[in-house]
Amino acid sequence: MSGGVLWTWTPVAEDPQFARAYHTCTPIRGKLYLYGGVKSSDPKEPPLDSIATFDPENMAQSGTHGGLFRRSHHDAVALSDKWLYDTETEQWASWAEEQRSHPPAGLSSHTCTKISDHELCVVGREGGLRTQRRYASVYTLRVNASAKTYRYREEEWRTASRSGHSAVLLQSDIAHGTRDNCSLYVFGGRESSAVDLVGSWKAGRTQENTAPSSRLVEQLCQLVASVKAVHEAPKNLRHHSCSAIGPFLVVFGGETLSKSRDAICNELYVCDTRCTPMSWFRFPRSDPLHKRVGHRTVLLNDRLYLVGGFGVDGRTPCPEISVLDFL
Repeated sequence: MSGGVLWTWTPVAEDPQFARAYHTCTPIRGKLYLYGGVKSSDPKEPPLDSIATFDPENMAQSGTHGGLFRRSHHDAVALSDKWLYDTETEQWASWAEEQRSHPPAGLSSHTCTKISDHELCVVGREGGLRTQRRYASVYTLRVNASAKTYRYREEEWRTASRSGHSAVLLQSDIAHGTRDNCSLYVFGGRESSAVDLVGSWKAGRTQENTAPSSRLVEQLCQLVASVKAVHEAPKNLRHHSCSAIGPFLVVFGGETLSKSRDAICNELYVCDTRCTPMSWFRFPRSDPLHKRVGHRTVLLNDRLYLVGGFGVDGRTPCPEISVLDFL
């Protein structure tokens, strides 16, 4: 344990509709929107089509059944507080694929990272090295919200074969000595601690995460000051969560690919991107209560929320929503 700085997850809400794994959780106008996922580890069970919401300020939750799109191991992104799901009318919008589009096949356990309100970057998919042609493809997804159209384009960029990984947009001065560009840093989802850099975007083209987090940033500064850095991303980890909080990346849980038993984790990793090279810090816990896989962590109003996922047995979805606390 770190020298005197303790951390834990404190439950703030519990409801059966939150009990799901491999779902998405998107903050929109002060609420958390949970969509899809699975209730069981049985692959024969269909994914959920429901949307559950949680309002932390009023401690209120609600749910709806869309009935149209069943999804799990997917990703979701809010664009200018808009979604394919209209949060005001509680209906799905119909978007058309453009003729020039060249979509990827079999997307699952991939990442979809927002570059701007018009551009997203999709990396990886489920499958082994052989099925992924020994590398992971990268696609740009261009969206036109006013026309409700989209198109995919496969890029020349490649990463190592990955699924259940993380992809975060960061200033690429960490590797290239310049603050003019941003790149996608991709890690996890394979038996390696290697980090792949994908693409290059002018800083003015990207939209950085500006969610308020001054209190959390201060607490994370104290946390990383209490231990020595390991200078290496988490190894053999997939289906974890990753949240950007100021200059820090916070990675939690997941499953370890190198273990056949007791593979689900409850370790917290913090990456300090202010360092050159980036420094990683590991904060383990012996308490198995908050072991998670297929969960989500979401930053909202200077608090980091832990939502859903399978627990220690890898089969039972957790109905709690918790927040990261420091003792």
